[in-house]
Amino acid sequence: MKTLLDKLEKEHILSLEEYEILLKSREEDLRQILFEKADRTRRQYYGRDIYVRGLIEFTNYCKNNCYYCGIRAGNTKAQRYRLTEEEILSCCDRGYGLGYRTFVLQGGEDVFFTPKKMADLICQIKERYSDCALTLSIGEHSREVYKMWKEAGADRYLLRHETADKEHYRKLHPKEMLLENRKQCLYDLKELGYQVGCGFMVGSPAQTYECLAKDLKFIESFQPHMVGIGPFISHKDTPFADKENGSVELTLRLLALVRLIVPNVLLPATTALGTLRDNGRELGILAGANVCMPNLSPECARENYMLYDKKLSTGEESAEEIENLRKKMKKIGYNVVVHRGDCK
Repeated sequence: MKTLLDKLEKEHILSLEEYEILLKSREEDLRQILFEKADRTRRQYYGRDIYVRGLIEFTNYCKNNCYYCGIRAGNTKAQRYRLTEEEILSCCDRGYGLGYRTFVLQGGEDVFFTPKKMADLICQIKERYSDCALTLSIGEHSREVYKMWKEAGADRYLLRHETADKEHYRKLHPKEMLLENRKQCLYDLKELGYQVGCGFMVGSPAQTYECLAKDLKFIESFQPHMVGIGPFISHKDTPFADKENGSVELTLRLLALVRLIVPNVLLPATTALGTLRDNGRELGILAGANVCMPNLSPECARENYMLYDKKLSTGEESAEEIENLRKKMKKIGYNVVVHRGDCK
């Protein structure tokens, strides 16, 4: 196993079969060796800096019916909301005062927010906070729409591919949603000059080690700027309500492998990790992650943006939340920084 890890650290590429071997391995010392290599690789690019992004969950309306998602269109029990333009700008203003220099607008594919409305909103945010990066995470759109938003000032785009296995994708999504379309969006975004993030859930229903190996091979070939990985967590009002949650340990292993595959990647320690394990975000950092995304959304949004059950929400004001995050990161030897934190 160490030979495979040495090869990955040096060449950043393995075969599907070799990735499967690493994912299946139960060797006791593999975890420590892998995490040490991931940490060393991350420090070569980012030192001990942990970037924070101000997350704004601005709508939980969505036209899609992904089987795993709590804000799917078919969930009639969801308490729907949309933040107004003024509320979104207020979130940015509060975040800017706390030192945030990256904002993440995240929401479902809400037809109310037309491409033009989003472009106008992007323009306003970038005019007010010209020294900030703006990340969008609002699903699949045409190349023309992505181009409009890029020209309006958007810098980054997060679009999890969810799985690189076509058959597995069909088991997670309704038939009108296609993996080919999702991948084409990612290619369009990258060609248009965005810093692009893909990613997947760990332990989603019907996922196999072969599926995960394909995810790693896709990341290897696509070379994203960001990768979002978190454990699958079920939601009681979805078709996957009775499915078992994903493994924290396997998620950590995958974070470390992604760090070795794309050494300069921006890699979040996700909220889902913190939901399943009290110190989940700290464990994610120790496994090679270098980004955290505290929530700037109003309380009503935090309560109702439920992609999965029991989502971590501290209920704290943003100032207190980021201070607590600083203390937690300092305790494990890392420093929270609040500048743009672009991919190096």
